[in-house]
Amino acid sequence: MRLDLDYTSPSIQFTYDINKNHAFVKDSQNFINQLSINELNSLDHLSLLDIYLSLNNVVEPHYHQNSSELVYCISGSAVVSIINPYTKQLLNYPITPGQVANVPQGWWHYEIATEDNTHLLAIFNAPSPDVILFSDLLKFTPSNIVAHTYCLDENQWKRTTSTLQPSIFIGPPKNCSRQFQNQQEIREQPHQNGYQNPYQNQHYYQYRY
Repeated sequence: MRLDLDYTSPSIQFTYDINKNHAFVKDSQNFINQLSINELNSLDHLSLLDIYLSLNNVVEPHYHQNSSELVYCISGSAVVSIINPYTKQLLNYPITPGQVANVPQGWWHYEIATEDNTHLLAIFNAPSPDVILFSDLLKFTPSNIVAHTYCLDENQWKRTTSTLQPSIFIGPPKNCSRQFQNQQEIREQPHQNGYQNPYQNQHYYQYRY
């Protein structure tokens, strides 16, 4: 129980309709609803994202600097992918209804739907989760710094990232003309002991150009 709350106050909130709070909408099949302390003031170190995805849509790579994340599959199926910062391994966890995958605080991760009508519930141990998105890091890090740090051609980097929009959240973007080349590869990729070496299978998913 939160000691800083007056539970006798008429302003205390114990219920909320999460369908009213769209954190991100790509289209009618791919969107995220959010519940945090901003919507329900009686929450105690708890928040959630209600995630809806169609086949091959991805919650873009990101991390939460202030919370862990428990991903629960309600319907459909997905692969939750996590990079272990200590072993440098890419851990891929397929989940179906009733199954969960846990993402420790600050770990790089993403989720990809392997069926239409996939519904995931992401639960956080923070009143409102912070999120750092890969698209934002790519877009807002100066190109000259990237080129200098990694010995890259700055003009080539600029061309590569020129059409990238920040805060993608769910990819690919609606205006993307590229298609997945091998959808079966995504669904049937081996998962020995729940993980695989990222350098053994570079093409976790491939685009057709």
